[in-house]
Amino acid sequence: MCAAVLALEGIVVALSTPVMIAVSDVPVGTALVVGLGVAAACLVLAGMLRTEAAYAVGWVVQLAAFGIGLVVPMMFFLGAVFALLWGTAYVLGRRIERERAAAYAAHDVREQGEGPPQTGSATG
Repeated sequence: MCAAVLALEGIVVALSTPVMIAVSDVPVGTALVVGLGVAAACLVLAGMLRTEAAYAVGWVVQLAAFGIGLVVPMMFFLGAVFALLWGTAYVLGRRIERERAAAYAAHDVREQGEGPPQTGSATG
């Protein structure tokens, strides 16, 4: 879920780059570095979510997207929406992982307690 949020956020942030240039009169070089840089970070980070550190960097990316609102005010709203989506995906993902681990552990205990199947009668 977190990867999907980052991928969509990358698209939105990339689309804020022309807005920075046309509406907010940000120099082209600055807009490209900031807008496309944060967008690229979102997309690269979406592929790196196998490591715990990537989730911490994900929170930094949320702050960066929100910070673009200093130049493009609508990004305050969009940054907040994506931060909320990121937080929700993060919390729900952790909960799903915990429940899945507990279910696997319970399944392993049941399998170990059953033992091998009986083939013959002990009381002949």
